[in-house]
Amino acid sequence: MFWCMTMLEIVDWFLTLAVLAGLAFMFSSSILLQILACALYNNWWPMLSALMYVLVPMPCLFFGGGSTQFFTSRDGGGWINAAKFLTGASTVGSVAIPIILRHAHMISTGAMFIEFVSFLIFVCTVMCFHHASLEDDW
Repeated sequence: MFWCMTMLEIVDWFLTLAVLAGLAFMFSSSILLQILACALYNNWWPMLSALMYVLVPMPCLFFGGGSTQFFTSRDGGGWINAAKFLTGASTVGSVAIPIILRHAHMISTGAMFIEFVSFLIFVCTVMCFHHASLEDDW
């Protein structure tokens, strides 16, 4: 495989692998913090916001054709607008669930802040993936 590639192609291939490894590390860190928020405080209610991590990409997969490029476009029909709305609603839910659980005294403040850091890392991962997918034809 390497013997027929130019040096520039090999460097590009390794950079692609580095981007994928970085995205995998960021996503794994986010999930680890999600689990730590539950395990450190011996309360598994914060895992409800992990359910939203599963629901966030679903409108993109079902209505956007699996591409993240429709988020930045202004054109589109009713299904594209529905996908944008559902993605936004589930993103707000990812932030609102820990706040509601803290307000109801079901989780501690530390678990709520760990959830927020986990969500921030998850959002950075999605934004980096979006940037990488716009930059390259995977």
